[in-house]
Amino acid sequence: MAKRTLPIEVDAAGRTPLGMAPAVFLRDYWQKRPLLIRNAFPGFETPISPEDLAGLACEEAALSRIVMHETGYSGELDQWLLRHGPFPEELFPTLPTQDWTLLVQDVDKWDADVAALLPAFDFLPRWRIDDVMVSFAAPGGSVGAHVDQYDVFLLQGLGHRRWLVDASARPPLEFRTDSELKLLTQFHPTHEWTLGPGDMLYLPPGVPHHGIAEDACLTFSIGMRAPAASELLGDFVDELIEASDESQRYADPDLVAATDPNEIDADAMQRVLVALNALRMNDPDRLGDWFGRFITQYRSAGEAMPATDLPPRIEIEWTLTHGGQLLRHPWTRMAWRRAGRGARLFAGGLSLPMPVRDARRLAAATNVGDALYAGLSQAGRDAVIELLAAGHYQLPSDEAE
Repeated sequence: MAKRTLPIEVDAAGRTPLGMAPAVFLRDYWQKRPLLIRNAFPGFETPISPEDLAGLACEEAALSRIVMHETGYSGELDQWLLRHGPFPEELFPTLPTQDWTLLVQDVDKWDADVAALLPAFDFLPRWRIDDVMVSFAAPGGSVGAHVDQYDVFLLQGLGHRRWLVDASARPPLEFRTDSELKLLTQFHPTHEWTLGPGDMLYLPPGVPHHGIAEDACLTFSIGMRAPAASELLGDFVDELIEASDESQRYADPDLVAATDPNEIDADAMQRVLVALNALRMNDPDRLGDWFGRFITQYRSAGEAMPATDLPPRIEIEWTLTHGGQLLRHPWTRMAWRRAGRGARLFAGGLSLPMPVRDARRLAAATNVGDALYAGLSQAGRDAVIELLAAGHYQLPSDEAE
C-alpha cells in the first residue's frame, strides 16, 4: 500500500461527488489518504427514512445490528453491547433516546432508491463495490473507535455526525478483549470533522476512525469488496484440487541411494515443489474464469434461487416483444472479462461465454427488454435464458427470493 500522507478537505461545489476528476482522486487519495468532501451531493435528501430502515431491520433476511454504549456518570463504565437482528417492531419504541446505533447491510439490494446512489461511483469497477450499509444513530450513538480493512465512502444523509480520524503513519491497532466488537484499545485522532447532509468522507483501508452522532442521523456507507489473500488462496486451492489429476503425484525417478534414510534432503524438497507446481493454473483464461466466478459470489448475504415452473422459451420471448422485461435479481452481481476472441459474463458464480458486446451490455443492464434481447447474439440470448432459469433474472410477476 502507498505511503499515507495527511488528509485534506475539499468542497465539491456542485462538481463531481469527489470534488475533482476521478483520475486525480485515484492518483492522490485512493488507498493513500482520507479525503473529506463538502457538498459531495448538494441538496442531498435521504432516499430512506429512519422508520423504513427500522422496518427493514425487522425482516428475517436482512442483516442488521444494534450497538449500544453504556457509560457511568463518572465515566467508570465503558460497555459496548451488540445485538443481532431481525428485531421485533415493538423493540424500537423502548430504546433509549441516546447512545445507540442501528446498522443494516445491503440496503441497496432492498431499496432501489438507495441503489440509485451507486452510479455516482462508476469511476470504480462495479465488482469492487460490496454494498451500501445504512446506519441510524440516536444522539451520541456510535460503534466505537475501529479500523476497516477496505475502502469506504461515508455519505451523510440526515442529521450530523462527528468523525474523529487517526491519519498518523503507524496508528496503534490492538483490539479490546471485552467486547464482541473489534474496538481499538487506543485511539489518538489527528483530525476531527462534523459532516452534514451531502458531505462525504473517504477512508482508505487501515485508518482508525470513530463516528459520533451529534443528533439523530443517517449515514450511508459505500463499502468496497477486498477479499483477504487467505480467502483468495483458499478458494483458488479448492479450484485447483477439483481440477487436479490423481496421476499427478510426488515422484523420484532420479532417486539415488540415501546416505541417511531418515533425512528429508534438498532433492526431496525440490521434488515436492515440482509436484505442487503441476497444480498451478498457468492458463490466464482459466485463472480469470475462476476469479470472475469467485468475485461475483464473494460475501453475498443472499442469493438467487433457480426458477420453478418457468414458461417455455417461446413464451418468454413473446413476453419480451410485447413490452415485458426480465429484471435482474437484486442479489445477483455481474461482471465480465475478455477471454480468447470473445468474453465471459459472470453472474453469481456462473460463467457464460459470449461476444464482448453482449457481455458488456448485459453486465451494465439492470433489466432485459425487447431491444436489448433482440440485439444480442445467439450465445447472448442463450445466456439470458440460462440466467433466468438460474434465478438471476426474474419475470415481473415473480416474487423475489
